[in-house]
Amino acid sequence: MPILIAVLAAAAPLFAMASESWGLVPCALCLWQRWPYWVAAGLALLAALLPGRARPLLLGGAILAVLVSGGIGVLHAGVEFGWWPSPLASCQAANTSSGAAASVEDLMRSMAAAAGPAKPCDAATFLIPGLPVSMAAMNVLYALGLAAFAFTVLRKEARA
Repeated sequence: MPILIAVLAAAAPLFAMASESWGLVPCALCLWQRWPYWVAAGLALLAALLPGRARPLLLGGAILAVLVSGGIGVLHAGVEFGWWPSPLASCQAANTSSGAAASVEDLMRSMAAAAGPAKPCDAATFLIPGLPVSMAAMNVLYALGLAAFAFTVLRKEARA
């Protein structure tokens, strides 16, 4: 079961990366939500490889990492709804360069902007047209579901 948890944890950022090939553009908070899933996948893989006392601790760490991503998703959804501003300065400094530069300095500034996030964090990204659930909100739901599943696995293993 820890292998399945690792696969499901890795599936979230892999799906988000695949959505970029469909034309969806991530913001800085979108990118931040991916890292805890990678941590969770690594911890779950270690739990599969290291039986014994370390296993429940590693699975617990994986659950915590998934919940951290869900927490970032809640923060991101709040930014999208305008409930609070983003804590990341890069969320407001999304690339707005037109590509036309009047001087070398303007060109350098536009190049620096292009290296940053492609869109502001308060611009919600919707995967399914007509469904008013942003990718950030979908991440919250997925994180809660995965954490609940992993917690169930952890409890069953503790009883065995």
